[in-house]
Amino acid sequence: MRRLKRHQKKRGVKRFLQSWVINTLAVLVAVSVLPHRIHYGSWVDLLAASLLLGIFNAVLRPILMLLTFPILLMTLGLFRFVINALLLLLVGFILPNFFVDGFWAAFWGALVISIISTLLNILTGGGGTRVRVHRRRPPPDSPGDGGGPVIDV
Repeated sequence: MRRLKRHQKKRGVKRFLQSWVINTLAVLVAVSVLPHRIHYGSWVDLLAASLLLGIFNAVLRPILMLLTFPILLMTLGLFRFVINALLLLLVGFILPNFFVDGFWAAFWGALVISIISTLLNILTGGGGTRVRVHRRRPPPDSPGDGGGPVIDV
């Protein structure tokens, strides 16, 4: 039993570190795509910003999604980009050496971060993304069905 718990803890720590590295790389790409709009002082500031953004995405984002659910429905989910931008802007507001120059910089930065982190999560298998393909056997032919294709309406 202890062995299983220890294994689960190691797996959880590994998943957390993988998520943090992916988030840091995504923020780094956003900084390089928008160099004068989003920038940081040192690597420590970049790591802190990606960690804080990850915490906000885990804690605040679900609350904001719930509170803005009617707007999310009306915009067919596109309001998520505004929520992501506001969270990135909040990170820039809280951390002294991580700068986000206004809402539109945060919007485009959050869009880049979302795309890059999604791609990296798919490539690494992180983030709970699983694709499973399996084939089923065709059902046995029942007698008297004519053997042809059936179209159900």
